[in-house]
Amino acid sequence: MKGITFKDKMMKKTYLAVLLPAMLGAFNASAVQINGIDVKGLQRVERETVLSYVDIEPHNDVSEEALNNAFKKLYTTGLFSDIKFVVSQGILNIQVSENPIVNKRYFDGNNKVEDKMLESEVQLAPRSIYSVAKVQEDTKRILDVYKRVGRYAAVVEPKVIERDQNRVDLIYEIDEGPLAKITKVNFVGNKHYSDNTLKSEILSKETRWWRIFSSSENYDPEKSKYDQELLRRFYLKRGYADFRVVSSVAELSPDKESFILTTVLDEGNRYKIGNINVRSTVSNVDTEALKKEIDIDSGDWYNAEALDKDVYNLTEELGKRGFAFVEVEPILNKDMENGIIDVTFQVREGARIFVNQINIMGNNRTHDNVIRREFRIGEGDAFNAAKIRASRRNIENLNYFSKVDIQTAQTPDPSKADINVELEEKSTGYFNIGVGYSTVNGALVRAGVTENNFRGRGQQIGVDLGISQREQDYNFSFTEPYFLGWPLSAGIDVFRTETDYQDEASYDEVVNGGRTRFGWRYTDNLSQSVRYTLKQDEIKNVSRNSSKYIRREEGKYIDSSVGQTMVYDKRDSAIDPKSGYYLSFGNDVAGVGGDEKYLRFDAKSYLYYTFFEDVTLKMFLNGGYVTGYGGENVRLAQRYFLGGSTMRGFETAGIGARDKFTNDALGGNWMVYGGTELMFPIGLDEVGIKGRTFMDVGTVGKPDDISSEDVNYSSNPRMSVGFGFSWLSPMGKIDIDFGFPVVKEKYDETEVFRLNFGARL
Repeated sequence: MKGITFKDKMMKKTYLAVLLPAMLGAFNASAVQINGIDVKGLQRVERETVLSYVDIEPHNDVSEEALNNAFKKLYTTGLFSDIKFVVSQGILNIQVSENPIVNKRYFDGNNKVEDKMLESEVQLAPRSIYSVAKVQEDTKRILDVYKRVGRYAAVVEPKVIERDQNRVDLIYEIDEGPLAKITKVNFVGNKHYSDNTLKSEILSKETRWWRIFSSSENYDPEKSKYDQELLRRFYLKRGYADFRVVSSVAELSPDKESFILTTVLDEGNRYKIGNINVRSTVSNVDTEALKKEIDIDSGDWYNAEALDKDVYNLTEELGKRGFAFVEVEPILNKDMENGIIDVTFQVREGARIFVNQINIMGNNRTHDNVIRREFRIGEGDAFNAAKIRASRRNIENLNYFSKVDIQTAQTPDPSKADINVELEEKSTGYFNIGVGYSTVNGALVRAGVTENNFRGRGQQIGVDLGISQREQDYNFSFTEPYFLGWPLSAGIDVFRTETDYQDEASYDEVVNGGRTRFGWRYTDNLSQSVRYTLKQDEIKNVSRNSSKYIRREEGKYIDSSVGQTMVYDKRDSAIDPKSGYYLSFGNDVAGVGGDEKYLRFDAKSYLYYTFFEDVTLKMFLNGGYVTGYGGENVRLAQRYFLGGSTMRGFETAGIGARDKFTNDALGGNWMVYGGTELMFPIGLDEVGIKGRTFMDVGTVGKPDDISSEDVNYSSNPRMSVGFGFSWLSPMGKIDIDFGFPVVKEKYDETEVFRLNFGARL
């Protein structure tokens, strides 16, 4: 057995390339008579196969051109490594050397890319015919795989080992090389937004030591293309209707180990919305009534995303009114000098095309119905581009797929079209381990497993536990987003919490229980949920020296309650809001069995506004009220406590009624808490650190069943001011706050420094 390198094979192919014209030149310029064909050298290939490619009939005159064409056709089959044509005494003698058969194929040195991925890319498989050209193509395919995973310095060296019976073993020796990191991201032409702001919007990140657990610093051309789309969306949401990416270049270093990305931008003018009109070329359309479906207002900054939603809203409303085959197109009239865009929603007749089939591809794990239920258009419906765009957004928002591509395709029937959905699935499961420290709970450890697409059915399941010096909690949750096939989420929660309140009120609390819940959406912004909760609250380890109001509640109590929450969310982002507002109102009624009888009402409101492009103001106001009924008082476990994270500058439960003799916190029946917070950059955006200043104001009401003679209490508002920092570190979010009470009562418990630290690996 003899090992032959790929270079040896290349030399042989070069020899054939030189030999080919020489053989063809041996034929006479005039036609020759071929009376027979003799083929020699065949081992596996049938003689009839050769004759079918040569396509020369005996007993005919054959021209030089015909012989040349026969030779080329036979050579391009890839079946032979060597071919000779010789005409002698009317006989065409064909001498061939067959290409060997691949016996076995190996990949050596591929530690970062699995064999399965490489096998799916290469064409030369065992029992296939070996050829130098095919090896070249497969080598390129392997290198392309490594480029897709960010290893541009990879080297692939094919080697051939000859076996008996004209067989070969093929080995691809691979040096994977290092990952090609992004060392620098440059923007050119950005006048209104800083480099750091734009870097925070794209997926590609510069290599930094704290990104050891992230793949964002690995260069990926597909990710780079998507970055351009993210930049476009960013600017078009903020009024820059003329924005475009002029060019985007990825410069690979000579050692192929790093990239410099440079994106040239043309921001263009910034526009506000001017006049808004609806026009129609379709008869019987009430354009004035349609204006009620438009959310954008004159004077707003131009927002392409909001405009697209209005197109969908108008299309939906027209469909409800019986206009199936219509199109709504926003026509923009730009006044560049004054920075105004007049918007006209043009309603016109659309093509009378129906959806034939919706074909879904690439969802190897996710069930078809999970995807189909996100479509706003179905098979047999009138074709509508706005509904298809809305469907794509819905599927993207599932966060199950790294790629969602929806295309339309013609069918033999001109009145019908197919919708083809091409998907690429991504991991939807998360495992986290947390270690950390806080000034409230001390050292802590947290671990959890979450799967957002359980069994490919779109179900969410999670198990989470946390243990700290002060508190232990255990939680299990399951959510079915489409209960019984309806757009109605249903879920269950099971929980246990053990909390040490010895410092604040001289007791420990244990809560065991479960909850069932249902939720639905009225619109994209308005949603509601209902719930039933059954839990057992236990007050135990009560100190002999604790307040008499705490000692009387020692024991176990069953809480059985039903409740609901209504949410209206107009924030631009639920994770890092920059603008918009959030409103919620909820209430609970306990007494459907059990020991507790109370009514609870809670309301929250948040408003966000960003100015100077990167300074965000948050204003908030929260309130709650709980009262007993049927002769029952509100127990300790259901009361409000204010302080700590809800009122910086004060300890947890540091505000409110306190026993005069034991100083134990007793909570309250109502609570109001609000304030303002200003978040701003401090030059460390790249490492995820921002600064903030805040002012918190709040107070807690006294429990109804506690005598004023026994407690220190005042309903006067408390106020604190301070500053802090927030760091999205590789180990989780770290919050540091320094709060200084400026209005307080002498018996309030204060806390200047507050640290919350959690790690996720």
